[in-house]
Amino acid sequence: MRKILVAFCLSILFLGIVALFWHEEWVYSLPTPIPNNYKTIAKGSIIDLGGRFRVGDKPLFLHFFNPDCPCSRFNMTHFKALVRQYGKSVNFGIVVMNNKNYTVSEIQDKFGLKIPVSFDADLAVLCGVYSTPQAVIIGAGSKLYYRGNYNKSRYCSDVKSNYAQIAIEGILHEDSHMVFDPFALTAYGCQLPKCTR
Repeated sequence: MRKILVAFCLSILFLGIVALFWHEEWVYSLPTPIPNNYKTIAKGSIIDLGGRFRVGDKPLFLHFFNPDCPCSRFNMTHFKALVRQYGKSVNFGIVVMNNKNYTVSEIQDKFGLKIPVSFDADLAVLCGVYSTPQAVIIGAGSKLYYRGNYNKSRYCSDVKSNYAQIAIEGILHEDSHMVFDPFALTAYGCQLPKCTR
């Protein structure tokens, strides 16, 4: 009788773990709700960064990041890979979307990268970002080239949907007519300004 009870308890525990993982995957597959006061920023719009980041002879890639967002944490490895691959052709920056007091060096240490960091939440409004993680690419003339997801998959493992990388390649090859599917432009992840769904 004791073995049956232990087996039953282990089965319930296993089913609970499976349900928890399924729930997390299901929640991530839902788009982030669009805020009531959201203002769409169209591709080609001029983004006035007010000197917070430099847009010069190279495109600027802004990574909108929340240290408390699980989706942002899953995405860190993928973002670092993009910086390593394109760091000579693209300027990168991190925009921290969190009300806690982090320092620039704490964020740089989290990523293991010495790139510019901003805590200015107004950049999200300027770029049309309302969730994390999100990628924004700004090109010549401070024009918005891309605002969207890194990938269709939470783990950034689907090469065919590496949207941020595809956008980098597009801007580097001066492809002004690049079109993305809805998964690239529909925000998924943690709502701003707090890490909630």
